[in-house]
Amino acid sequence: MRRPLLFIAASALSLVASTLPADAREQWTKTEANRWYGGQPWLLGANYTPATAVNEIEMWQADSFDPVTIDKELAWAEQLHMNTMRVFLHNLLWEQDAAGLKQRINTFLTIAAKHKIRPVFVLFDSCWDPNPALGPQHRPIPGVHNSGWVQAPGAARLADTSQYGKLEGYVKDIVGTFARDKRILAWDVWNEPNNGGGGGGSYVETPNKKVLVAGLLDQVFTWAQVQDPTQPLTSGVWTGDNWDKPETLDAVEKIQLARSDIMTFHDYSWPETFLRRAKQIQSYGRPVICTEYMARGAGSTFDGSMPIGKKMNIGMINWGFVDGETQTRLPWDSWKKPYTYEEPTVWFHEVLRADGTPYRQAETDLIKRLATAPKGVVPADPVRP
Repeated sequence: MRRPLLFIAASALSLVASTLPADAREQWTKTEANRWYGGQPWLLGANYTPATAVNEIEMWQADSFDPVTIDKELAWAEQLHMNTMRVFLHNLLWEQDAAGLKQRINTFLTIAAKHKIRPVFVLFDSCWDPNPALGPQHRPIPGVHNSGWVQAPGAARLADTSQYGKLEGYVKDIVGTFARDKRILAWDVWNEPNNGGGGGGSYVETPNKKVLVAGLLDQVFTWAQVQDPTQPLTSGVWTGDNWDKPETLDAVEKIQLARSDIMTFHDYSWPETFLRRAKQIQSYGRPVICTEYMARGAGSTFDGSMPIGKKMNIGMINWGFVDGETQTRLPWDSWKKPYTYEEPTVWFHEVLRADGTPYRQAETDLIKRLATAPKGVVPADPVRP
């Protein structure tokens, strides 16, 4: 008989008690998680959408899936010694064509493996447009950051519990199909689940969203665990600054931190804040990956945060790779004041221009230098004449 799982945060208060079905694997122990992490290289990569796709639906739909661009861009990532990419899926894609989606995922994995990259797949996402729809996606709004991105499952599905069976089918089929696929690094079950949405007020916030998400997130972890994946499960915390104090966490964060096999977090702030948050999340005694960082205009930079992650053996996955349809070179404030007449003084996200050349050569030099150094070692800057 499976024992009830009692989760402890930071060796302090119990956060969540959950009883798993008899056929579900339990959360990895800290020993199991750290053994897995010890077998990985220092994890380095980006959140990836091909430059030709405005969002995750366009990336994966049959009519717009673009393996030629994916192959070209992942070759550029390989040249930078990146070994992972964080890639978003969507439940509506599975409902539209489950077999086709899985075939395209397999194609993506074949391309990624060719370039020595193992992705982290994201199953759900609480950010941006709450009304996703299949079919042709609207083109980018001129001058606006990430103007076509859509939430999963979206407001209507989140509020309609009668549709949860489809969400369960999606999670179980996708995770189950690839549960033992060594080409996959990890499963991020829900991106920023307690995020209101974003868009600078452009979208109506989903009523009662955090309560609904808290009720569903625990089930999503269970659905994934039932498939007994050999890859770790996670969901990253992103807001607040007291992750090592259980009494300050909201209901969603408690589930995230209690049920993740490995810990993940986001940070788009100055290096001092990154360091403080990194120490908080490491207090749980599990491996840590920063799955979103690097927003130059907000103070989060490669040279500020990445060396800290390297020294602390924290995997580092920045937002954005190649400038394209998502337009995330533009800052968040573009939702209120679009950059239609001139480019921002500094690119917000992205590593490479559309032709594959670096936005800043010094950044890509740093990425390669840290990627090739031993774990935990930050090499000194090269001597300059």
